[in-house]
Amino acid sequence: MERFLAQLCGTSAARPLPLWEGNTTGHCFTQLVLSALPHALLAVLSACHLGTPRTPDYNPPCSPGWSLRLIASCLLSIFPLLDLLPVALPPGADPGPIWLEVLAGCVTAVAWITHSLALWVLAHSPHSRSRGPLALALSALLPTPSLVLTLLWHCQQDMFLSPLLPGPVARLCLLILQLAAVFAYGLGWAVPGGPGEPWTWTQELFLSSEVQESEVAEDGESWLSRFSYAWLTPLLTRGVHGELRQPHDICRLPHRLHPAYLARFFQAHWQEGAQLWRALYGAFGWWYLALGLLKLVGTMLAFSGPLLLSLLVGFLEEGHEPLSHGLLYALGLASGAVLSAVLQNQYGYEVRKVTLQARGAVLNTMYRKVLQLGPSRPPTGEVLNLLGTDSERLLNFASSFHEAWGLPLQLAITLYLLYQQVGLAFVAGLVLAPLLVPVNKVIATRIMASNQEMLQYKDARVKLMTELLSGIRVIKFFGWEQALGTRVEACRAQELGRLRVIKYLDAACVYLWAALPVIISIAIFTTYVLLGHQLTATKVFTALALVRMLILPLNNFPWVINSLLEAKVSLNRIQRFLDVPNHNPQAYYSPDPPSEPSTVLELHEALFSWDPVGTSQETFISHLEVKKGMLVGIVGKVGCGKSSLLAAVTGELHRLHGQVGVWGLSKGFGLATQEPWIQFATIRDNILFGKTFDAQLYGEVLEACALNDDLSILPAGDQTEVGEKGVTLSGGQRARIALARAVYQEKAFYFLDDPLAAVDADVADHLLHRCILGVLGHTTRLLCTHRIEYLERADMVLLMEAGRLVRAGPPSEILPLVQAVSKAWAQDGHEPDAAKAQSVQTPEKTEEGLEVEQSISDRLLQEESKKEGAVAFHVYRAYWRAVGQGLALAILFSLLLMQATRNAADWWLSHWISQLKAARNSSQEVSTSASPGSTGLFSAQLLLFSPGSLYTPVFPLPKAAPNGSSDIRFYLTVYATIAGVNSVCTLLRAVLFAAGTLQAAATLHHRLLQRVLMAPVTFFDSTPTGRVLNRFSSDVACADDSLPFLLNILLASSAGLLGLLAVLGSGLPWLLLLLPPLGIIYYCVQCRYRASSRELRRLGSLTLSPLYSHLADTLSGLPVIRAARATHRFEEENQRLLELNQRCQFASYATMQWLDIRLQLMGAVVVGAIAGIALVQHQQGLANPGLVGLSLSYALSMTGLLSGLVSSFTQTETMLVSVERLEEYSCDLPQEPQGQPLKEPFLFSGTVRENLDPRGLHEDGALWQALEQCHLNELIVSMGGLDRELGEGGRSLSLGQRQLLCLARALLTDAKILCIDEATASVDQKTDQLLQQTICKRFANKTVLTIAHRFARVQSESSKTMAAWTQSSPSGPFTDPNRQGLGISAPLCPGTTLGPLCHIDRGLFISFPSMEPGTITYRDRLYSLEGRGGRTCHLSPLEHCPCPLP
Repeated sequence: MERFLAQLCGTSAARPLPLWEGNTTGHCFTQLVLSALPHALLAVLSACHLGTPRTPDYNPPCSPGWSLRLIASCLLSIFPLLDLLPVALPPGADPGPIWLEVLAGCVTAVAWITHSLALWVLAHSPHSRSRGPLALALSALLPTPSLVLTLLWHCQQDMFLSPLLPGPVARLCLLILQLAAVFAYGLGWAVPGGPGEPWTWTQELFLSSEVQESEVAEDGESWLSRFSYAWLTPLLTRGVHGELRQPHDICRLPHRLHPAYLARFFQAHWQEGAQLWRALYGAFGWWYLALGLLKLVGTMLAFSGPLLLSLLVGFLEEGHEPLSHGLLYALGLASGAVLSAVLQNQYGYEVRKVTLQARGAVLNTMYRKVLQLGPSRPPTGEVLNLLGTDSERLLNFASSFHEAWGLPLQLAITLYLLYQQVGLAFVAGLVLAPLLVPVNKVIATRIMASNQEMLQYKDARVKLMTELLSGIRVIKFFGWEQALGTRVEACRAQELGRLRVIKYLDAACVYLWAALPVIISIAIFTTYVLLGHQLTATKVFTALALVRMLILPLNNFPWVINSLLEAKVSLNRIQRFLDVPNHNPQAYYSPDPPSEPSTVLELHEALFSWDPVGTSQETFISHLEVKKGMLVGIVGKVGCGKSSLLAAVTGELHRLHGQVGVWGLSKGFGLATQEPWIQFATIRDNILFGKTFDAQLYGEVLEACALNDDLSILPAGDQTEVGEKGVTLSGGQRARIALARAVYQEKAFYFLDDPLAAVDADVADHLLHRCILGVLGHTTRLLCTHRIEYLERADMVLLMEAGRLVRAGPPSEILPLVQAVSKAWAQDGHEPDAAKAQSVQTPEKTEEGLEVEQSISDRLLQEESKKEGAVAFHVYRAYWRAVGQGLALAILFSLLLMQATRNAADWWLSHWISQLKAARNSSQEVSTSASPGSTGLFSAQLLLFSPGSLYTPVFPLPKAAPNGSSDIRFYLTVYATIAGVNSVCTLLRAVLFAAGTLQAAATLHHRLLQRVLMAPVTFFDSTPTGRVLNRFSSDVACADDSLPFLLNILLASSAGLLGLLAVLGSGLPWLLLLLPPLGIIYYCVQCRYRASSRELRRLGSLTLSPLYSHLADTLSGLPVIRAARATHRFEEENQRLLELNQRCQFASYATMQWLDIRLQLMGAVVVGAIAGIALVQHQQGLANPGLVGLSLSYALSMTGLLSGLVSSFTQTETMLVSVERLEEYSCDLPQEPQGQPLKEPFLFSGTVRENLDPRGLHEDGALWQALEQCHLNELIVSMGGLDRELGEGGRSLSLGQRQLLCLARALLTDAKILCIDEATASVDQKTDQLLQQTICKRFANKTVLTIAHRFARVQSESSKTMAAWTQSSPSGPFTDPNRQGLGISAPLCPGTTLGPLCHIDRGLFISFPSMEPGTITYRDRLYSLEGRGGRTCHLSPLEHCPCPLP
């Protein structure tokens, strides 16, 4: 190397690269170091911007500043080449060495050519709106000092003395022209890039600050831009400026990460029934395995750093090696650090991209499976857990697999190096180290088992919360908030029980990880001494460093295995879900259409069941033919199988045998289910259901379904948003909107499941004549109903009984077999004259409270709130309080004690070795004193391997002869004692931290649950269930697991940094001067990162909620979606929502890697700079090897520790966003008191007993009596008794049976007021009459408020009844039974005086005469009775009503 430099520079081998010559720097040093290196940097930074612009259609005019810079750059690329002509041609421009000039000139020319191309690209992109990247301009000016020094060097060579030679003069002129071009370049940069574009010093250090709208991430970027993540600049700039407010502010996904591409790509490897892992391997496995090469190289480079540092310090200490060796060591050290940082960073980034690809493929496949599910479907809560928790655990495999072989490799290399240091003595420690493996294996096995149980309890909790939120209205009216809250808390307690086991086992692992290095070190050193060896600093501190490296793979390997096992558990759960039988129309329906052309439906010997083995009630149809255009009525008692027959025809049941033939199957059906499925969208979107808007057809559908007047009273008309599942609509409105949706699809075949049950007689008559017999008159219709008076015009009537089709024929034959309709019913329910039909336009909406909510806001669905900026202090305080102030203080105190004793152990060991070396008075020791009278001895190797363990003692310690066994015992005893205290403190800290995080997890969930349960109904009307479930699922999981894990790392890093600074400040305080510049750089980088990472985390949570809601919505409306053949549209919507969430996930991962590469490169620059300065000092004879080694070791240690601290702090802050979201609900939700019992068919998962008596207040006899009075006792006995599970939402029962079970539940209450909202709308008339008798008998002395459309039911409930009718006009007496509206029945005692009546929020409430006219109070809120929706709501006092009806 020296000879090469001497030949290149024309110098002597003794000084091949002189730093100073005469009165200026050496010419070779100027050309190689001050010119070639800056130009190389300029070329590298310019190459970063040679990628394709992200907006290629953007072609603005070039501004004068950019033009001047382009011209100057082109000239600067030509001048160095022209400068070579005088050098090469005679007479040569002596004294410059020709090859040195050629090398410097070529590097300069290549750099400016690259820079010119980069400027041209930037000038024709949105970057031209400003001056462009600051770092690029500064790098262009960096070579200026070399030009000035070269000019001075030429002047010193007497070039102006006669005779003047043309070569030197030409070179001098070219040099002056280069300086002028550089000046012109700087002048061009000073000119603004565009109007109104001021430059600020807050621009990105390496990249530009322009914000580009919806730029595509990564695609089209240069390799250097990819390595430096330059393409993230617009995103980070928006984050700094607070402009990351919605997912569309984030850069778009690269093409290979887009869900639509992934869906197509993965489907080529996936087929139904295949193993998921095989498909993932086929799609992404080869590239993922190739990334293992990056992992391997990075692992090997991790060991090159200590070796090169050792060689460099040895070079500085010995001074006998040639300079070329020192240069190679320094360059190798810096290059190895840079290369290791880049490779490790790219490995992590590419693994995360593979993880996102797999995530997109898995979630898309799971959603597609949801669309194909057959009748045997898992509960919604379980599917949500598969989507949120199991998919994430499965994808953890990507980061764990390569660690599974990388850690054993690190272990093997570390053991070999340890053997090189202490010989066979390492076996003593190795005997202890393997003990860690079985211990960790046991711990990992226990954790895996506990984790699996915890997931089951979490499934149950989320499932229960899903049902609780679905039936929140009934829960509130029954006052069951605390009862069902207790059930949720019970599930949570079981979940926390398993979590407690996991956390304390985690604490054991933390203890082993922290305490075992000291124990192994004691064993190794004791054995080494007993074998007759003398301890040296090199041996001791090298062995300590290697022991620490040994513990990392030993401790992490079981956790990697545990992560792989968790991934396997989640893979099995997802695989079981994917293996659930599909809805397969090709196998379900007969391949041939019905034999006769006029037949559209044919069933022959067809047996159906809700489960594949036929254990539930079966539906058997011996033979059924339906002709085209027929209206077929289906009648029978409640639970007889009417809805099952429709489900059988639409393919929603298991066909056990027989044939089902349907004409026009591919065109789909029009389906209106018994429980109307309404999406959280506008009324128009619900009706259109993805179909193109047709104004004429839309108007016809609204008129046919009697919706015009309902829409006219709403503030936004059909653009009014309805609540999730239509909770802000009445039952009749939900039924009519669902019917309108089916009608608008214009199908040839319609299945209408009791659409007339929830409307009054006039609306039912209108729907029959205008819709079923009108708009749908040309179609084939199957109509289930209990209102048999409307089936007289049917073409055929089917009579069902116990799941069997017992009779089929014309209405005249079948209807007489059904219980006759009472005369009162017929009189009240049928209006034959045409004029009366117009009265149907009186809107049902006057019965509803939707307009109350809409008067507040035309938009019901409010955007989910998102905090901005740094996580507020109150969030930290909330978590501190959740942990408990005393427990939190104890955790911090034990943490400080642990770090203090660890530093004390290192200090004692360093003192021991110092005394040994001082006693031997070795010639290899370099004595340094920190204070008078103190002795601190260092060697280069000691400083190298113990960055955090040495400092100069500041007080004298007793000295003893080093060779006596008693002295060795003394030092070992003190060392072991300190280590023992450290072990106790470590264990205490681990246990306290586990207890604190468990307490916080329990407290946060409890506060959230209690607050949500007491929230008003209006909150649930305007908030999707998925948004609330996201808090109870993802955010709670984060507070349970992810946050404590990162917080533990943050606390350990903080304590380690404090200990390091304490040792460094007391021993070598001058090194603290490095902290300010490092601190400023780190602060700037982490601030820029944190500003974006916080918002990306929040946006990630926001975009996850719609995914949950969409999945839950799809599961509940699956029959309608499939009947309308809308699965493709829903899959596209899922991909759109997934794309937004993937955007946030990808951007979050990329910004983490952006931070990592900068922190790592900054550390490499610091180490390289120290090494370079050391070589320069060595050449001048000023180098101190001890101080250089110490500086290098501490620089490495501090940089790594600060990197870990920044990373853990920013990740902890992003995890605290979950606590912030939990606190948002726990603190900000409004509260309301409990209400009165309301009867609505809401059931939750559990047994019959739990649904009847959630609080366990009644004996079995009372439960059976209530069931008998509701005519359910035989059904419950046949099902298996009171302990039979009803399934999610009670889906094992028909809707009518669910209504009866809910009525039985109401009979068990002791409430003074009973509200019954269409309690028997879905039961047959005979059962209805029996139930009315039961109600009259059981509630003879109670107040009963009944909402009913069958007036005979109201009259039968009491001999003293008042009937009130809500309407839009005050005209007409309330006693007119022909007035349409709402029937209220209440037994009146003599002399009872009640105030105004009003219907608010789907319930009836009475206020007393103390109220002012025109207002009503409901749950401490005042409502106006006038001006609702532009109409007047007239309410009369009850005492002014005529006498009660007889």
